[in-house]
Amino acid sequence: MNPIRVMVNGLPGNMAATVACHVGSDNRFDLIPFSLTGADIPSSEFKLGDTLIRLLHPDNRDAAIGDIVKKYQGLIMVDYTHPSAVNANAMFYVRYHLPFVMGTTGGDRKNLENTVMSSATSAVIAPNMAKQIVGLQAMLEYAAANFPDLYKGYSLKVRESHQNGKADTSGTARAIIGYFNQMGIPFSEKDIQMERSSDVQRKTWGIPEAYIGGHGWHTYTLTSEDETVTFEFTHNVNGRDVYALGTLDAVVYLHGKIRQGIQGRVFSMIDVLQGA
Repeated sequence: MNPIRVMVNGLPGNMAATVACHVGSDNRFDLIPFSLTGADIPSSEFKLGDTLIRLLHPDNRDAAIGDIVKKYQGLIMVDYTHPSAVNANAMFYVRYHLPFVMGTTGGDRKNLENTVMSSATSAVIAPNMAKQIVGLQAMLEYAAANFPDLYKGYSLKVRESHQNGKADTSGTARAIIGYFNQMGIPFSEKDIQMERSSDVQRKTWGIPEAYIGGHGWHTYTLTSEDETVTFEFTHNVNGRDVYALGTLDAVVYLHGKIRQGIQGRVFSMIDVLQGA
């Protein structure tokens, strides 16, 4: 089978660079030497190993994409840009009939899905691309659907820490909170304790120095009303590789769906895990 052509958007951002490195070193893929970037990025090129990648800004991407699509047929886009760009990027992708994997969190998620479903393309959209964490979410989703009010009367404390460049609240934390809501615990996104200070992360959380610039540590603590029972769910990720590897699986999955001629569909990482 010919390699899957992939364009990773969001360079020179750290997550986009990590994914691009994995794509470039995996013979299942062909890394396309272009990347959508933000208006605030002054450079027009990014060096990734021996590959020089041309950065396309909002004011010149429409002029460039036509030739790119013609040259690299069967192209799949991977988006690790910025929450503020999610919906505009999705509209750009569907306008040029480009299937995409959306790893960027934030934006209007309902509008994002509607953009795809009313188009002639398909996408994998997920707030978290780490398969193992998605698996944990699936377990909690099952519990929420089958055991409503399981934790009624319990209180919930949510702490999450990410590198200080992460602009929004964790999409994974929002999703998991939703499951606990269904299991009887009232809790709002605004009650999440977010940490972005590197000093606090080092001294209080004990996050290794090597991963201060790229990590995702979450702890969900449930306590009974009389404080005699405590449950705690924790998932700590150092680095970005686990998300990148899940992204590659999503690309392979989406490529298979496109080959089947499926259009206007939104797939999740659960779909990817199930291979459905």
